[in-house]
Amino acid sequence: MNVAYLDTSCLVAVAFAEQGHEALAARLTSLDQRFASNLLEAELRAALQREGVDDGGALMDGLSWVLPDRPLSLELGLVLEAGALRGADAWHLACALYLSPDPSELPFLTLDRRQAAIARKLGFPSGDPA
Repeated sequence: MNVAYLDTSCLVAVAFAEQGHEALAARLTSLDQRFASNLLEAELRAALQREGVDDGGALMDGLSWVLPDRPLSLELGLVLEAGALRGADAWHLACALYLSPDPSELPFLTLDRRQAAIARKLGFPSGDPA
């Protein structure tokens, strides 16, 4: 099965037609299943509102939400041990670890270079979004 965890940066790039967005959109639609933390909704909606864009929720259609039922202290500890990140970026990686305790089994898609470096350090496949 062709699955991946998405960071908000991927959908923001598509929403604002950033460089390479066509290839990125094709990559995202080729996935059988796309996972994301529900934090993505808040981050994406804030970015869209800030820029005056209304996609009607279409960018989030088909996402499978990762909704942890416990604190992610263990996962956050692993993420932050691998390197310093902003809280939201660390949360996305922790949610991906929660979803897939063996990170080698789940590509992590992000356009954030620092977050991508930490994801690789944790063992997630590069999951080049484009």
